[in-house]
Amino acid sequence: MNKYLEIIQNSFTGYFNYLVNEITNPSWTSYFYWLIGLSILVWLLEVIIPWRKDQKVFRKGFWLDSFYILFNFFLFSLIGYNALSNIGVELFNDFLALFGIENIVAIRIDQLPVWSQLLIMFVIADFIQWNVHRQLHKRAWLWQFHKIHHSVKEMGFAAQFRFHFMETIIYKTVQYIPLAMIGFGIKEFFVVHMFAVLVGHLNHANLGWSYGPLGYIFNNPKMHIWHHSKDLPKDHPYGMNFGLSLSIWDYLFGTAYIPKSGRQIELGFSGDENFPEDFKNQTLYPFRKENKLKASKT
Repeated sequence: MNKYLEIIQNSFTGYFNYLVNEITNPSWTSYFYWLIGLSILVWLLEVIIPWRKDQKVFRKGFWLDSFYILFNFFLFSLIGYNALSNIGVELFNDFLALFGIENIVAIRIDQLPVWSQLLIMFVIADFIQWNVHRQLHKRAWLWQFHKIHHSVKEMGFAAQFRFHFMETIIYKTVQYIPLAMIGFGIKEFFVVHMFAVLVGHLNHANLGWSYGPLGYIFNNPKMHIWHHSKDLPKDHPYGMNFGLSLSIWDYLFGTAYIPKSGRQIELGFSGDENFPEDFKNQTLYPFRKENKLKASKT
């Protein structure tokens, strides 16, 4: 028990010190500044070459989404996720130790060339995320959390980060074992993650890009806008275009849908007129009794 209490204590102090060091000592691997830099870059593209020209530079929900960036990527870890994650990993390792297993690395991709490590991690992680994303739409209780992301009414780069903190726990939990089995390096993971952040920024941005033939491989703004469509087609009752970075999964498994230009379609979900518009009530929404009952009856 003392071991776990020590992990919790070290997690809080360790992450706080890490965050302070990130901010006060910039480096080429400073996640804080890479996130800010990529955000400013894509936001400037929105300002210079907007797809929806009547949309304001500071669109509806811009500041709420900006707070979600701060919360989901920094404050959430500071107030508990980092400790929860470290405890989870330690419990899993202790469970493996009962069977004499020290680790679950099955394939040492760190022995491969760097470019192939990056590619393998990127493809595996994105495929897992695509499957999780489908479940967030298909499972009623998960949809209660995912509604927050779909409450966006005007698209912009920061909309990528409007999501409930439970999604972080769900995604990371499902990803942990598959990624742990291939043994990756921290630096390589950082590169893959920042590339995924950039693609996600672009997908949600007010940009009219589709990347030509590459649009069948990479998700893009003209494709992802349909994922946020309020009106769903009959043959896609749970949604479509679930790819986070790659669109190829949607084309392979029949969930791709781009019937026409989606520049002016209405965004949201059925019944979003009564959905809360502030951070506190959006965060509490899935836990409220009446919403749990709705999910259980769906």
